[in-house]
Amino acid sequence: MELIVKEFKELTTTELYEILKARAEIFIMEQNINYQDMDDIDYRSIHCFYQEGDKVVAYLRAFYKAEDKKVVQAGRVLTLAHGNGLGRRLMEESLPEIEKRMPCEKIRVDAQKYAEGFYQRFGFKTVSDEYVEEGIVHVDMEMEVVLASL
Repeated sequence: MELIVKEFKELTTTELYEILKARAEIFIMEQNINYQDMDDIDYRSIHCFYQEGDKVVAYLRAFYKAEDKKVVQAGRVLTLAHGNGLGRRLMEESLPEIEKRMPCEKIRVDAQKYAEGFYQRFGFKTVSDEYVEEGIVHVDMEMEVVLASL
């Protein structure tokens, strides 16, 4: 499997459908989160994902948090099969792509509390107290980006 990285306008209709289907499967069906997934942020995001055939099996999106473009937010991080290392691989391969395509000072995630240790392995540090969002305990985490010297 090769990591696919695309802007919204580059996604095929099949890729978009499979991304939305995977997000619904994990966040709505598995985690029972009742929210509007299609929030218009997809338009200004890069989408990083793996496919098996046409099926999206791991995914995340990244977008600038504000107009100043100092912070990139990564979110909607998912894998359809858990415990097989695909989430680790998704992060290992997506973070350099985010840094290359979206120059910034920090990358931020709103992590579900149980995944805090997972994100720490990639250099993320907890920067907030615990809070509940959509019935799930979260923490805000950030990773400093080391800008390559010219």
